[in-house]
Amino acid sequence: MEKDLADRKCAPCEKGEKPIEGEEAGRLLRQLEGWTIENKELQKEYKFPDFRQALGFVNRLGEEAEREGHHPDIYLTWGKVRVSLSTHSIGGLSENDFILAAKADRVR
Repeated sequence: MEKDLADRKCAPCEKGEKPIEGEEAGRLLRQLEGWTIENKELQKEYKFPDFRQALGFVNRLGEEAEREGHHPDIYLTWGKVRVSLSTHSIGGLSENDFILAAKADRVR
């Protein structure tokens, strides 16, 4: 049985590694809830009742990203947080992006 994405650890990607696309990207995306793939990025918008709770989520996600050594782009505004993930060193999506997306949902 495959380990839940949120229970896995991010591993360093090497330059030249091929981005995840097509059927494999779809398989991993189906393990997530509410995420989409746009422009070679995983994206999701979270909604919160106020700024404080949105900021709290950003702080929890930031701590998780630091532990994993894999960092999302985060946009914070009143009651909303938009998260974008991609692996710049390979120019697209890596397994790490899907792992951190699952961890983001867990710390929500």
